[in-house]
Amino acid sequence: MNLKAENPIGIFDSGVGGLTVANAIFNQLPNEQLIYFGDTAHLPYGDKSPQNIIRYAQKITSFLLSEGCKAVIIACNSASSHAYDILKKEIGEQAFLINVIDPVVDYVAKQQFENVGIIGTRATIKANVYEHKIKKAHPLCETHSLETPLLASYIEEGFFRKKEITQLVLREYLSKPTLKNIKALILACTHYPLIKADINFYYDQSVHLVDSTDVVADFVSALLSKHQLLNSSGNQNHKKDHCFYASDLTPTFEQTAQMFFKNPLNLQEKILK
Repeated sequence: MNLKAENPIGIFDSGVGGLTVANAIFNQLPNEQLIYFGDTAHLPYGDKSPQNIIRYAQKITSFLLSEGCKAVIIACNSASSHAYDILKKEIGEQAFLINVIDPVVDYVAKQQFENVGIIGTRATIKANVYEHKIKKAHPLCETHSLETPLLASYIEEGFFRKKEITQLVLREYLSKPTLKNIKALILACTHYPLIKADINFYYDQSVHLVDSTDVVADFVSALLSKHQLLNSSGNQNHKKDHCFYASDLTPTFEQTAQMFFKNPLNLQEKILK
């Protein structure tokens, strides 16, 4: 790999969800430049066919590579489930490719959880990637998966700010028998950390919530450090601004990006051919 420490880190998702991962990486690695792509024109990925998810992911990854990214993070569980293996073969050693599933599976295995719930989009849950990988890494762990298809769109539309409605929606999902008696819950969608406090409130903090934000940020930090690719430059005068692209620049995308990264932001609409 002919990569340099000052090269940016690319991150993509179907919309605002991956901004939770971008924010965690920003907080842990403040010297890194981030290039974020939210595919808002095609959200939510969870309702799309695997073939379309793969096609979207290929176009975005190609764009991020053209921007010189040293690492590309698939900050979307649906795309991680269906596109990661294909993208890994396609990009070879052009950059490091990171999904949001493997670091979480490693975390669950290390914590030795034995009764774990998983909530995510239809595409993520139907792919059974979490169940398969957790069973391989931690055979004693019992998993209980539940499709929660409304949540990503609900969050993408900005309704997560309405606490009373959020609690009603969560109660409808989380009260399902499938999730009875779980000790940990994997938030298998990067949108869900935006309602993590509401999920904690529902469980009265009795269930350990596992989200990919800090877990993935730790993984990225360790990976780049291992390969001596951390940008250690403390010279703010030479630090490049983060870039935020959306295939459809929606008000919710702008508001959520501003919530995490404040003003001024380099926000651009970009349609990939």
